[in-house]
Amino acid sequence: MKTKLFILLFTVCALAFNCSSSSDDDNSGTPNPNPDPDPQPNEKVTYDADIKSILTSNCISCHGSTPTQNAPMSLTTYSQAKNYIDGIIDRINRTGAGKMPPSGQLSTAQKQAFEQWKTDGLLEN
Repeated sequence: MKTKLFILLFTVCALAFNCSSSSDDDNSGTPNPNPDPDPQPNEKVTYDADIKSILTSNCISCHGSTPTQNAPMSLTTYSQAKNYIDGIIDRINRTGAGKMPPSGQLSTAQKQAFEQWKTDGLLEN
């Protein structure tokens, strides 16, 4: 009888310890409780890498080297974008009269890129 009890107790303990969820390699699909919100914290927004393509895709049709559609300035160079950054941020964040681009809104990520570019020091490249 003692042997059967010992085997039963040993089996229960073995199952209890082997089925623990505290394993480091547990891939149960539980989301990481501390995901890294900024996977590249040292990467700064620059005109060449980030801002130029947004301007080219959304602004240059009116704010080209020769502004059209009553656009008051050109935004084709780093210097021009840098000099007008406050106005750009104001206009892309508007929702009513004077919002830019007039054909629609930039994505939140694109708007944040302009804000971050300014925060990072308006780097060219």
